[in-house]
Amino acid sequence: MLVRLTSRRALDDAIDAGQVVRIARGRYAVPEVHAGTELALKVAGHVCLVSTALAHGWKVKLTPGRPQIAVPKDRRIDGTTKARMVLSWIDLSDDQIEGLATDAATTLEMCGRRMPFDEALAIADSALRDGFRVERLRAVAEAAKGPGSARLRRVAAHADRRAANPFESVLRAIALEVPGLQVEPQVRLRGRLALDARPDPADRRLRIVLEADSFEWHGDRAALRRDARRYDLLVANGWAVLRFSWEDVMHQPEWVRSVIQAVVDERTEQLTPPAALV
Repeated sequence: MLVRLTSRRALDDAIDAGQVVRIARGRYAVPEVHAGTELALKVAGHVCLVSTALAHGWKVKLTPGRPQIAVPKDRRIDGTTKARMVLSWIDLSDDQIEGLATDAATTLEMCGRRMPFDEALAIADSALRDGFRVERLRAVAEAAKGPGSARLRRVAAHADRRAANPFESVLRAIALEVPGLQVEPQVRLRGRLALDARPDPADRRLRIVLEADSFEWHGDRAALRRDARRYDLLVANGWAVLRFSWEDVMHQPEWVRSVIQAVVDERTEQLTPPAALV
């Protein structure tokens, strides 16, 4: 898959540069995953959270700067070693572990409990795209008790395999914080002038579309023209189209939220019938 998406030369160069680590025949990992495995062995712990999500091949919002490792609550670790990782002190049972990492269900549970909502949602969306069943995720969330269980249930309730990537997942997470807005990903919209589109998160009632606009996606004029036409057709059919850059979604969520809220307020006011005259 890597060769198909890039080239054999590009893969070899990435390995030589240390950007990718060859683990076994046909298996590669980013250095963070490889480093996490080595550190887990050193402290007799297990790779967890985002580090394990990466190992599962799931897409994430942010790659951690240090490997995330779970160790038993009574484990003592020297300060030098501790500084090389982010530790979670938790007692894991054998059925929560696969090799040197937490299994898929435990990884999703820990992420849902311990991570910010947008990061956990991006990982959950990716896991569902990868084949993890939404019914199982929700069962894990319903059975959860203690700290973070309510946060986990919220992630499970909103996780959706239709989100194409973490960019869309994080944008949807921001939108879910906006009162009065109800979005779902990749909604198929049809209308006048041959409109037939599947935009990013959209609210059918308020007719608002949120677009995660990637510079890479507009790599040629044909792609730019295709998207420009889609935006124009949506507007011609009465949809408000908000286009957000990766930088704003990932680093300026409050600004993105304020813009969405302003449009929601305007659309809600338009839909509210005038008060009866006395």
